[in-house]
Amino acid sequence: MKVTLKLATSLDGKIATSSGESRWITGPESRRQVHRLRLAYGAVLVGVETVIADDPELTVRLEGPAVSQPSRIVLDTRQRIPQASKLVATADRIPTLIMTAAEPAGRLVSAGVKVIRVAEHTGRVDLAAALEALARTGLEAVLVEGGGQVAASFLAADLVDALEWFRAPIVLGGEGRPSVGALLLDELARAPRFRRLSVEPLGDDLWERYERI
Repeated sequence: MKVTLKLATSLDGKIATSSGESRWITGPESRRQVHRLRLAYGAVLVGVETVIADDPELTVRLEGPAVSQPSRIVLDTRQRIPQASKLVATADRIPTLIMTAAEPAGRLVSAGVKVIRVAEHTGRVDLAAALEALARTGLEAVLVEGGGQVAASFLAADLVDALEWFRAPIVLGGEGRPSVGALLLDELARAPRFRRLSVEPLGDDLWERYERI
């Protein structure tokens, strides 16, 4: 299973202001490219905190003929996803999967959500177990879109194969919300390392691509 982490940040690596405002940090050209990436990967993954905070659709919205929508995957250890969320509301039309450590909730199953129970690790869904379960459904690659704690968890577990980083020319400062949560590194040798593949301007933004060393 290939795991690619997508980041859309300010120059100083923030994804939102201190109040949580994040729409839009990057420009329209970057957002269009993100939709192309979603289409290429076929599966998009976020944490439940992102769903609660932003209520995203995680769909492909591009001009032209209708496309096959990617599967939407949510890491939700306790199945806290709101019933009124856009993901649950459209689960009968677009594949929506919840990775959880609890028994599948009837309210989600009846809405058309596929609930997959996997092992728990340190109070959260075990990421390696979740990826193995997703691979058994036929998925070969997933685009991880956030939030910061989910990004940190994948990086800390050494599960990120590639980065797609969209960087906007603004600075949000130390009080802004980080794109990657705490990794608790005590030495540089333990830091995840990547090789830059390309840098391309997209409007006012930069699109940087990396692969794991």
